[in-house]
Amino acid sequence: MKPSSKFDIVVYGASGFTGQLVAEYLASRYRGEGDLKWAMAGRNLDKLAGVRDAIAAPSNTPLIAADAGDPASLRAMLEQTRSVISTVGPYQFYGSELVAACAATGTDYLDLCGEPLWMRKMIDAHEAAAKSSGARIVFSCGFDSLPFELGVFFLQKTAKEKLGAPVSRVKGRVRVIKGPPSGGTAASIKATFMAAAKDLSLVTSLRDPFVLTPGFDGPTQPPGNKPKFDPDLDAWTAPFPMATINTRNVHRSNLLMGFPYGKDFVYDEMMLTGPGEQGEASARRLVAAMNAERMGGSGGPKPGEGPSKEERESGLYDLLFVGLAPDGRQVRIAVKGDRDPGYGSTSKMISECAICLLRDTPKVPGGIWTPGAAMGDRLIKRLVDNAGLTFEVEV
Repeated sequence: MKPSSKFDIVVYGASGFTGQLVAEYLASRYRGEGDLKWAMAGRNLDKLAGVRDAIAAPSNTPLIAADAGDPASLRAMLEQTRSVISTVGPYQFYGSELVAACAATGTDYLDLCGEPLWMRKMIDAHEAAAKSSGARIVFSCGFDSLPFELGVFFLQKTAKEKLGAPVSRVKGRVRVIKGPPSGGTAASIKATFMAAAKDLSLVTSLRDPFVLTPGFDGPTQPPGNKPKFDPDLDAWTAPFPMATINTRNVHRSNLLMGFPYGKDFVYDEMMLTGPGEQGEASARRLVAAMNAERMGGSGGPKPGEGPSKEERESGLYDLLFVGLAPDGRQVRIAVKGDRDPGYGSTSKMISECAICLLRDTPKVPGGIWTPGAAMGDRLIKRLVDNAGLTFEVEV
């Protein structure tokens, strides 16, 4: 980990919608904790000052001018801090220079990325440098993919306790999700598919469940691309749009931890729509709606926009994870969040990831990590204590 610097954390992109929520969380949750030194960064100092006032952060909260198009400004920002939280996406457009600079300077980096092709490019280009410098590069610290990656982590821990061994088959099922899709996530998905359309060689990588596990190809995984009846849950399921990033991160976590889930591990994610004909009809309606919207249409918020405070606070999610043992026994756990997933919960999750990386896991070596592989149980504890998440075993 980088030696002591002027700041512990810089929130880069703090004048954007999600960046402002991250800064607001740090300002309120860690107000009065003099040992946490943090700053806000972005392109426009006047906008940052306006955000600082709007979120009632201390008037002496430092502001830093930094622009993705100006590598020198990024370097100057990193020279002052031990870690940076980046909310400036799509990351394939605005993140590459920052990741490269963090890897070179030994600065910890955390983001909300859901772009597997870009993430693989960063792994190939910068993992060796990050290991050498001590930089901990941690992608996907929001709803993409933290509750899912940690949900599998918690389930496997429970399986070892209850069944005596981890399970090689886990199903992730979205029971409830309330809240608008993230504008940033929608833009990232659109950018990823546009990149693949321009370069058809990327299509194979985009479809590869093991695109984030260089050197390892596991068993065939369920495609999860059409409505399907799930006999283990006696319910119909529909494709879950975030599965294309979440499943990849779960497999990378397994790789980084030395395959505690096994090299034959199979994992998929779907949305539960209910039993019988009604459940099937609901699944088919969801697919039709997703095909029409394609996550990049005009129905959701644009990057930089987001739901009101009331909408964020009334949002929630409820995720079920089912582990299947070869002898037919099952383990079921639930992960729940108390805010809308794309903004209210995400801003708390990435903030606690940054605090956990600094305070609770200082000995984690440099490299390109998933949050769960780097921080595991310590991160779960922080999320439960501070960020409104619950991890519970279901009978």
